[in-house]
Amino acid sequence: MTGWALTAYGVTALAFMMAMYALEGRHPRFVLGFAAGCVLASSYGFLSGAWPFGVVEAVWALVALRRYRRDDRRAG
Repeated sequence: MTGWALTAYGVTALAFMMAMYALEGRHPRFVLGFAAGCVLASSYGFLSGAWPFGVVEAVWALVALRRYRRDDRRAG
């Protein structure tokens, strides 16, 4: 994936991630969505050659998954 396709993928992945982050307070599923967005952003980082960005986003995905698992609102 190169050029415009990679740029479009990155913009879409980051827009999705930020939208999920903005909605996290509404429902735990948005925290899970944020984790998925971080995975997408991480893959963009690695595909574009910006591996430090890919690593940081992968760590954020793990943090978000942990937050999702610990969210008390999930139970009820």
